[in-house]
Amino acid sequence: MTLVRWRPFRDFTDLQERFNQLLKADMWKENDSNDFAMNSWSPSTDIYETKDDYVFKLEVPGMNKNDIQIEFNNDTLNIKGDRKEEKEINKEDYHRTERCCGSFSRSFNLPKNVDEKTIDASMKDGILELRISKKEEAKTRAIPIKIK
Repeated sequence: MTLVRWRPFRDFTDLQERFNQLLKADMWKENDSNDFAMNSWSPSTDIYETKDDYVFKLEVPGMNKNDIQIEFNNDTLNIKGDRKEEKEINKEDYHRTERCCGSFSRSFNLPKNVDEKTIDASMKDGILELRISKKEEAKTRAIPIKIK
């Protein structure tokens, strides 16, 4: 009978090695033949609620209002856009490219208490702000206490 040393973490070591090989694969390298890194982006979004509104703030630097489409359908807010690549500079002159360009699409499910007729969109300094009012009956209201 042959004795085999028990190595409980051997499978984890093999898994880590396989994962490292995956990260070294050509599909993850940045080069002109693979635009994966350049075409997959999504604007960072802050969402908060006030007494009267739901507020969405999306980072969309370098874009103008004609590059963005906003739709509301079945309690879902859909925001799509396309950030175009700068054409003035020859790619041979670049040392590094980190800003992403291409299309994006974001969808957010909203509660039933929004008033879809009062969606307000504005842009300032590369920030797209959407304000969606709550329906009047859904707004928080203070209830006074009567003293008897």
